[in-house]
Amino acid sequence: MNGSGFYTSLARLLEYPTEDFRERLSACVAMIDRALGDDRAMMSDCRKSFTPFERAVSSLSTEEAQELYTRTFDISPVASLEVGWHLYGEAYERGAFLVRMRELLRSVGIQEATELPDHLSYLLCAVERLEAESATRIVQTYLIPAVEKMLAGFKDEANPYRHLLETIEIVLHHHHASFMGA
Repeated sequence: MNGSGFYTSLARLLEYPTEDFRERLSACVAMIDRALGDDRAMMSDCRKSFTPFERAVSSLSTEEAQELYTRTFDISPVASLEVGWHLYGEAYERGAFLVRMRELLRSVGIQEATELPDHLSYLLCAVERLEAESATRIVQTYLIPAVEKMLAGFKDEANPYRHLLETIEIVLHHHHASFMGA
């Protein structure tokens, strides 16, 4: 899975919506079918969780998508996309984690823009650029536990971003469980 662009495609939907949001959405839909084409069960699970997100956001204007994103991720820390916050809160360990994630991003050629280095979108892109064993360690140690906490704190069942996070959780569990032979 590493290097296929699938994680990056999902990550791009976790970025603040701009005029190209619909293009990012279309690219992700195509990537789901391409990346998971050989695994029918996995594709079915991903499509089942991703389709409600796709339907809900595909007709939104850029401004509406921005408002939804801000309401979802920026107003409530429970739905924050910062992995370290979910793992460590405001404890000292989060600072050390941020430093390690910044080093990781640099090592794989990802430049930070407006988000902290532990933003889920950055880390999904980074995982895709790592060797399989290192990627699996990052996913199992940090990403899966953080995404599970994000989903547990998501109180708005109707929010389409919940479905996107569920899709990401399915993908992370499946591909890295496969790598580990589970």
